[in-house]
Amino acid sequence: MSNSTPKLLDIVALTIDLPEYNLLRGQVGTIVEILADGAAFEVEFSDAYGGLRQRNGQTYESVGLRPEQIMVLHFEPASPSSVAEMVTV
Repeated sequence: MSNSTPKLLDIVALTIDLPEYNLLRGQVGTIVEILADGAAFEVEFSDAYGGLRQRNGQTYESVGLRPEQIMVLHFEPASPSSVAEMVTV
């Protein structure tokens, strides 16, 4: 989908494990910088703030990642135009 192109401040999830950074597939971070004209992104991972586990919102890792290593998370229903673009298997 074209609207899944990562942008600054998008919330993303890892699509792969990165054991060298103690990061696992599915961990959630925020794009904080666009690198190499969109060929890579600096993604910041921080502990949860609030909720049942009181944490302090501290960054625990910041990593440069390629687009295929992340997926943009969506918190609202897809629009009808974007649903038409989805590929079904």
